[in-house]
Amino acid sequence: MKICIPTETGEGKNAQVFGHFGSAPFFTIYDTDSLALEIVENGNSHHEHGACNPVAALQGKAVDVVVTGGMGARAIMMLNAQGIKVFRAAAGTVDTIIGNFSAQDLEELTVNNACASHGCH
Repeated sequence: MKICIPTETGEGKNAQVFGHFGSAPFFTIYDTDSLALEIVENGNSHHEHGACNPVAALQGKAVDVVVTGGMGARAIMMLNAQGIKVFRAAAGTVDTIIGNFSAQDLEELTVNNACASHGCH
């Protein structure tokens, strides 16, 4: 399974989770099978609110799950349509988030509990 975590930096497991998915500078992708990490720069981090395209940003990465501080309903719907589940993460490092996900200690995000603006979390 591949877990995508939006991060402030490209520091691998030590990177801090970014507060909002679409405007994250980087995506850190962790493969639970191979234990490999991949760092992807988000070329669309300076989009207008509601105008990000998360499916395009992760195209070809075969991501199964996104764990983020927050995400809008449109982005959740786009990811869910591709079979990608979305979970909310508290502040912390990629390593902490991976541990929380493995322990099934994260809330799944849906259109009902999505962010309404960038200041929601």
